[in-house]
Amino acid sequence: MSTFSAPKGTYDLLPPESADFLAVREAISAPLRRAGYGYVETPGFEHVELFARGVGESTDIVTKEMYTLTTKGGDELALRPEGTASVLRAALQANLHRGALPVKLWYSGSYYRYERPQAGRYRHFSQVGAEALGAEDPALDAELVILAADAYRALGLRQVRLLLNSLGDAECRPVYRAALQDFLRALDLDEDTRARVEINPLRVLDDKRESVRAQLTDAPLMRDHLCEGCKSYHEQVRDLLLAAGVEFEDDPRLVRGLDYYTRTTFEFVHDGLGSQSAVGGGGRYDGLAEMLGGPALPSVGWALGVDRTVLALRAEGVELPRADATEVFAVPVGEEARRTLFHTVTELRRQGVAADFAYGGKGLKNAMKSANRSGAALALVLGERDLAERVAQLKDLATGEQVAVPLENLTTEVLAKLNRPAAR
Repeated sequence: MSTFSAPKGTYDLLPPESADFLAVREAISAPLRRAGYGYVETPGFEHVELFARGVGESTDIVTKEMYTLTTKGGDELALRPEGTASVLRAALQANLHRGALPVKLWYSGSYYRYERPQAGRYRHFSQVGAEALGAEDPALDAELVILAADAYRALGLRQVRLLLNSLGDAECRPVYRAALQDFLRALDLDEDTRARVEINPLRVLDDKRESVRAQLTDAPLMRDHLCEGCKSYHEQVRDLLLAAGVEFEDDPRLVRGLDYYTRTTFEFVHDGLGSQSAVGGGGRYDGLAEMLGGPALPSVGWALGVDRTVLALRAEGVELPRADATEVFAVPVGEEARRTLFHTVTELRRQGVAADFAYGGKGLKNAMKSANRSGAALALVLGERDLAERVAQLKDLATGEQVAVPLENLTTEVLAKLNRPAAR
C-alpha cells in the first residue's frame, strides 16, 4: 500500500526546525502587542466576492491563484490568499470602527495561492500581519514600518532592505493612470497584458517577465504626478522613519501585488533569497472599506512572511535560541522507579523546567542514549538500589559528573543545579 505525501507546493513543519517558525512568529508579534495591537483570527475561507472586490479582479491572485470551491448549498468560497480583506471584513462586521479609532489588530495564519512552487514560493504559506484601521496619519504608517523593522532587527537579520514609495490618492492617481496607459499602449505586449493596461495599468509595472520589464525603462513615475497633499504626507512618513533610525530606499517603481494600496507603499526585501526576495510588505489602503460595502475608513497595514523570514535567517547564518529544549531527562529502571520519576518530572514541569522521560520501558543503556540525544543538561537516574537507599542519581551530561540526591529533595536539588528559583 502506498503512503501519502504532502500536496505539491506545501510543506510540513517538524521539530527541531519548527521551533524557528515559532520564534519568528513571536519576534514579529511581540512589538505589535507592545504597541497596543490586539489579536484577531478569521476563517481560513471567505466568500469569493470578498477577495474579488478587495484584492482586485484583475490581479493574478484573483484570476489565477485562488483556491475556490462551491458548497453543497451553492456558496462560492475561496481559501484566503491574503489577510487584509478578511480582517477588515471581520472588523466591519463586528462594528469595531464605531468605537475608539484607530482599531489596531494583528493576526497570524496560513494562506493559500495556486502558484508554481519554488524556493520561497509555496501554495501554502504562513504570515504575521498587522492592520491599523480608521486613521489617516503619517505617524501610523511610520509606526507600522518601524515595528516591522524592529522585528527583523530583533531576529538578528542585518541584510533586510526597506523599499518605500507613494502610490498617490484619488486626486492624483487618475492623472498618472492616464499617462501610464498612454505609455503602455505603445508597447509590444501580449493580449492579456493589454487587457490589464485598460483595467489596472499599475499592475503591469509589477510584471516580473523580462520581456515586459525591458520595455518599462522610460515609464512615467507616480512620484512625478503626486498632488501636494500626497507629497506632504509622504515626506512626513520619510522624516519619521529617518528620525527613528530606520534606513530605507526610495523606489519610485515599487507597486505591490494588490489593487487596494494608496499613498504609502513599502516592501522588505532580502538579497540572499534570489528571485523571491520579498520577505514582507504593505501600505495604506484608504478606500478598501468602501469597496467592501463599509464606511470610509482610512487604514494601513502589512504582512510579513514567516517562511521567507526563516529562509532569510538561514541565508545569513543566524541561529535562533531554542528556549524550550529539554533541560532534564528522567531515566527510570523498574516499575517503582518509573512511578517515582514520573511524579518528579511532573513537578519539575510545574516549576517551569523543560523535562522529559524515558518512555517505552527502555533499558538503562538505550535510555541514556535518549537522554544524550535530547540535549538535556541533566539526567535523573533511578534504579532498584537507589530506591532502597532513597536517593536518585543526578548526572551532568556535559561533564559526566554524578551525585546522589535524596528523593525527598530531588525537585529542589534539580532547580538549584539549574539556578532556577522554586515557584510558589
